Amino acid sequence: MVAINQQKLFEQIDFLPLDLKTKIVDKILSSLNPTESSINDLWIKEVKQRKEDVLSNNITLVNGDEVFTKISKSLASY
Repeated sequence: MVAINQQKLFEQIDFLPLDLKTKIVDKILSSLNPTESSINDLWIKEVKQRKEDVLSNNITLVNGDEVFTKISKSLASY
């Protein structure tokens, strides 16, 4: 019985819109690795602060290619 329901579920997934599929995947991943809301709250606070820093020009942004070039050069010496 469970195998039949599982097969029906898998078949229905193909017809779902992408945004709903994404929500389902997020929910499944969250159930596999539950997070503490206090940690999430801290990350949300950090992200909002970083966004504010960027928008108010309080920080200087660095080109990602430059960062990876520096990292590659640094690791090459090992």
